[in-house]
Amino acid sequence: MSTINIKQLFRQYKIMALLIAIALIWAFFSWKTEGGFVTPRNLSNLLRQMSITGILACGMVLVIIAGEIDLSVGSMLGLLGGVAAVLNVTHHLPLPLNLCLVLLLGLALGLFNGYLTAYMRIPSFIVGLGGMLAFRGILLGVTGGLTIAPVSSDLVYLGQGYLAPQLGIVLGIGLFALALALTWRQRRNRMQHALPVPPLWRDALRVLLIGLVLLGFVSTLNTYDGIPVPVLLLLALLGLFSYITTQTVFGRRIYSVGSNMEATRLSGVNVQAVKLWIFGIMGVMCALAGLVNTARLAAGSPSAGNMGELDAIAACFIGGTSMRGGSGTVYGALIGALVMASLDNGMSMLDVDTYWQMIVKGSILMLAVWVDVSTRSSR
Repeated sequence: MSTINIKQLFRQYKIMALLIAIALIWAFFSWKTEGGFVTPRNLSNLLRQMSITGILACGMVLVIIAGEIDLSVGSMLGLLGGVAAVLNVTHHLPLPLNLCLVLLLGLALGLFNGYLTAYMRIPSFIVGLGGMLAFRGILLGVTGGLTIAPVSSDLVYLGQGYLAPQLGIVLGIGLFALALALTWRQRRNRMQHALPVPPLWRDALRVLLIGLVLLGFVSTLNTYDGIPVPVLLLLALLGLFSYITTQTVFGRRIYSVGSNMEATRLSGVNVQAVKLWIFGIMGVMCALAGLVNTARLAAGSPSAGNMGELDAIAACFIGGTSMRGGSGTVYGALIGALVMASLDNGMSMLDVDTYWQMIVKGSILMLAVWVDVSTRSSR
């Protein structure tokens, strides 16, 4: 088999390779912890831990697909989470008003970054680097360098609550029915347009595998306390962003901007507006991640979100998003976030030194970029 064919095969089955890698990581840590890694309690904590990186990755994947980068997301997460804590603890704002204000502030900060990048033509790397420093400084000013605690129980529920087991079962059945309906719709549309239709057994096998994954997911988490609320939020974002990127004009324009910005501009697309709103969405994701992080810790910390941008960017690259733009998927980024969270959780359980954890994560990031470059290189 030629080198080009091997590269094409790898690109086609990259997600499957990632899932196999996750299985191997879980098997290794399960062996080293004598089964402690795969207990329902630890898996619940692992998914809760992954949710914050996953929320950031949902926005970051759009930014990278469009050919940009945002290094300020960790500091923005910390700032918005700190603002939520101050509004809750110091000003005693009701939770709905608190959520609305923090989300609007996140949108405003994201649009500000987008304006500087798209309209002022400042490279997004520089905008993100400046925001990383500025937002962290504002956070220290807002909190006075102190931990703001304790936040109210209704806010804590956003990061520490669980979905009732009965509702978890209903959710699993609903997701399976949705997968079945989408598969049938795809087959019907392809037949109506005289396009090649995959064998029925292949689609049936895919739906069966989805059902088995959902069964294992719901039953495992219900064995502990149920599906964590942050994980439920992440699933909702996965569905929303998958729909945006695959079924909307705006989603197609994001890929077009990242693939060939000049051709997209000449075709009549307002490239600046697309980039502006991508950064705005990133800001909203930072607000959600900050709220979940503050709720999970039951406090606003001046160090919250430290190195969060590394985890989010690494999750996207590991999940198959091209550093050159124009290519990537939301579900791939979330699988990448699961890889990062699994490594973090497993190494913490094994009491691996912090510096080794940083070395491993940095090496994984470089490996993911090398794989992307090597599999997309020309003949």
